[in-house]
Amino acid sequence: METDEQHSTDERTVRALVQRSHLGPRDLTLTTGRPRPVPGPGEYLIRVGAAGVNFADVMQTRGTYGGGPRAPYVAGFEAAGEIVAVGEGVAEPFPPGTHVVGTGPGAFAQYATVSAAGALPVPDGWSDAEALGLVLNWATALAALKPLGGIRSGETVLVHAAAGGVGQAAVRLARHYGARVVATASPAKHDTVRALGADEVLDGRRSDLAAEVTRLTGGVDLVLESVGRATFATSLAVTKPFTGRVVVFGAASGDATLTTHDLVFTHPVQVKGLHIGALAAAVPSLYRSLIAELGTLIADGVYPPGTPVVHPLADGPAVLESLEAGRTSGKHALDPWR
Repeated sequence: METDEQHSTDERTVRALVQRSHLGPRDLTLTTGRPRPVPGPGEYLIRVGAAGVNFADVMQTRGTYGGGPRAPYVAGFEAAGEIVAVGEGVAEPFPPGTHVVGTGPGAFAQYATVSAAGALPVPDGWSDAEALGLVLNWATALAALKPLGGIRSGETVLVHAAAGGVGQAAVRLARHYGARVVATASPAKHDTVRALGADEVLDGRRSDLAAEVTRLTGGVDLVLESVGRATFATSLAVTKPFTGRVVVFGAASGDATLTTHDLVFTHPVQVKGLHIGALAAAVPSLYRSLIAELGTLIADGVYPPGTPVVHPLADGPAVLESLEAGRTSGKHALDPWR
């Protein structure tokens, strides 16, 4: 049953960013007067304090995200904010007034619904914006490194797109788990990545990337691959045969291909796919263990409060265009009340 004691009834309509075509971020339009969402079964309705911007949002604006929404739709899918209503069938719900971070459709709006099963309380003392990334960026980085990547102390990890939201988390975590970290990023972002603890930072666009990584490492044990076409051949080439792992969780530069001939004769490595939402749905016990470990990392200070760049909602199209062009660094967010 919906209850709303926290806010006045004059917020029955909302400001939101609506994607009207699949022609990219330029067709993302600020609209007003949209009906406030109603939580369905298994959902919370939250008053959004901050909405996370992810590369998947860019893919959705172009209709290339697998299973993504079809235009027109309210964009965004990661949000943190205050619970104002609880849908039917939520077992042991957090009470209204609790601040949570989670995922659900239409996050680029003043109110949005999120899945109750995947929503987590905002850590004590953190703002909504600081909690963005918990259930997506950090969970993805941890899953790629530990249960899928099998990281061990003393191994060498190659992290592509290391200045992005997942990349920065991965560098921090890989160092924490005792790995040597080689990272790629555009030159303007190298200082940022070094400050996170990367041992070597290279330009991901250099033509001799594979040769340079091999020269520095003799071969890497684990690659975190999110770039796709532009780096995938390098990832395969630098991974140690048979024992080396490549975890693929994105394709920002486009899809890359891998054949059975490649795996048998050219690059006999372990290749694993990762989509954190699909993992949570398919193996909930594993996802719960990831979240528990993240809680420990927060308590131990390994995972600090996030420091996203927060933009007014109207700037959403420009932010997504910058993300698509590779001009952003770290986490970005939208404030739907600005």
